[in-house]
Amino acid sequence: MLYQRKQLLEVAKEHSVFLFGARQTGKSTLLKTLFPNAKEFDLLDMEIKSRFEQRPWLLYSALQNEPEGTQVIIDEIQQVPELLNEVHRLIFQKHLRFVLCGSSARKLRRKGYNTLGGRAIPTYLYPLVSAEIPNFDIDRAINHGLLPPHYDAENPSLLMSAYLDVYLNEEIKAEALVRNQTSFNRFLSIAAMTDGEMVNYNNIASDCGVSANTVKEYFSILEDTLVGYYLPAFAKTQKRRVVQAPKFYLFDVGLVNHLLHRGHLERGTKEYGHAFEHLIIQELIAYIGYTRNENVLSYWRTYTGIEVDAIIGNAKIAIEIKSTEDVQNKHLKGLRAFADEYPTCRKIIVALDRISRTTDDSIEIMYVYDFLKQLWDGKLF
Repeated sequence: MLYQRKQLLEVAKEHSVFLFGARQTGKSTLLKTLFPNAKEFDLLDMEIKSRFEQRPWLLYSALQNEPEGTQVIIDEIQQVPELLNEVHRLIFQKHLRFVLCGSSARKLRRKGYNTLGGRAIPTYLYPLVSAEIPNFDIDRAINHGLLPPHYDAENPSLLMSAYLDVYLNEEIKAEALVRNQTSFNRFLSIAAMTDGEMVNYNNIASDCGVSANTVKEYFSILEDTLVGYYLPAFAKTQKRRVVQAPKFYLFDVGLVNHLLHRGHLERGTKEYGHAFEHLIIQELIAYIGYTRNENVLSYWRTYTGIEVDAIIGNAKIAIEIKSTEDVQNKHLKGLRAFADEYPTCRKIIVALDRISRTTDDSIEIMYVYDFLKQLWDGKLF
């Protein structure tokens, strides 16, 4: 199925951009849809890659006579980062517009390659979101994940197994990002076990049999290759002492399912609840990214264990995420504690409870489909 993506790259009409996204999020398909007449160079084509590696200046020769404003796509730019000098020259001298597509910013950033001095704006493509899928099914999304080839697949586990093989071999092994592939594979499984939890490098290092510094580097690799991201703690304090350690999420709930061998997740189970929370965080991350919203997403947790899953901006909105089909008083404890410190915040609990309503103390109980519609209609923030 060809999905109508929310990332429309409007900024690319006037500026050059970097388009980053994990493998199989649909970057190439999106670019072919948005820019059917663009000049394109695919660096996964080994012949083209080899020639550009040996003679990067060929790019300038190929494009120097193109009219001003010509759109040029270079797919998998991190494969030949030396091309960025030629891209810089073509932007500055010939006023061409580039979309530089890749699944990792690590190689560009770590080795000091030309990142175009602000002349290319970073943008991102995430896995699918609910608003892009006709007749979106929350249970299918939780079980299959939201990579475009996986959501509609009969057996997404087979696809995810192949996905991991490609990631580990091409992103990790080929780029020599780790010294010990076996320990990194073990780390991936443990990272999945702690998905959505506070990061404790020492505990994970002990489980992996490596140093805490190595674990930090492994998390950095996941972040740089766009396979995971940190969710910071909301650290502003009022009355209660709060935890300041970040959480870490893998980029797609389907990857977590596969690494943990979860099988089919049923409503009412602890595993379903974890996946449900992850999915809503995934949607919030994508919405903020696509709309270039200035509100930072964080979470709040006190040292006594009271927690709210998502905080939007400077206590603008507090969101609790529960997979229950019957929201009760006990589910609202975190929101009420947060509101005690930040009384002007909007308080929302997202759940599978089909009766959306508001409590006497102004907590909005939202059926998950109602919440997602409001989010993507721009009515939440």
